[in-house]
Amino acid sequence: MENRQHDLMRQQMIAEVVADAVFLTAQLGKSAFAARVIEVMGKIPRHEFVPLELQPYAYLNSPLPVGYGKTISQPFIIALMTDLLQPDPGDVALEVGAGVGYQAAILSELVKRVYSIEIIEELALDTRRRLGRLGYRNIEVRVGNGYYGWSENSPYDKIIVTAAPDLIPPPLIAQLKPGGRMVIPTGIPDKQQLVLLEKTESGKLATREVLPVRFSELEEGSDFAGAA
Repeated sequence: MENRQHDLMRQQMIAEVVADAVFLTAQLGKSAFAARVIEVMGKIPRHEFVPLELQPYAYLNSPLPVGYGKTISQPFIIALMTDLLQPDPGDVALEVGAGVGYQAAILSELVKRVYSIEIIEELALDTRRRLGRLGYRNIEVRVGNGYYGWSENSPYDKIIVTAAPDLIPPPLIAQLKPGGRMVIPTGIPDKQQLVLLEKTESGKLATREVLPVRFSELEEGSDFAGAA
């Protein structure tokens, strides 16, 4: 009965995400997200990624607090960012800001491999255990400062960033493959924009502001805290 209820709530969430895309057609330049993205989001158990007391609210189309001063992003924003990446089955992707692992779980169904960095050690360890318990085997979570990327596994076909620096970090640009795409919120608080960065095969960069957003700030401090 509980699984059925979650299925119905998830379908309602997806319906709202699809409706929001239509409503924002002018800003997005399209009226619908890729079918693969919507299909995957329609089966990922979002309630498994939020604290127990918030599970009844897991399928609201809104961000939710998950502890450590962090939130799980609004489903619409997750769908938008994933769609902008244009993930392909053979891609290797980098995620900056693992959070609770929901975005990584979605990506893992759409690409070959996901490397995810989280600066808060306790959160990273919780997320690593959660993803393992849920059966995700193509995601690797590392403790570290995502501003500097994860050079050992670069270059990446796709990079997604879930915290906002003032400017796009040069190490992340360097670790993006020619022909690759990066989706990242940038700007000072209250003035953030979701940005799509594309790197041509010749290495030239093109950026497009997609939508005003509100993310936590990306720390630019010391390098990796160390693998854990």
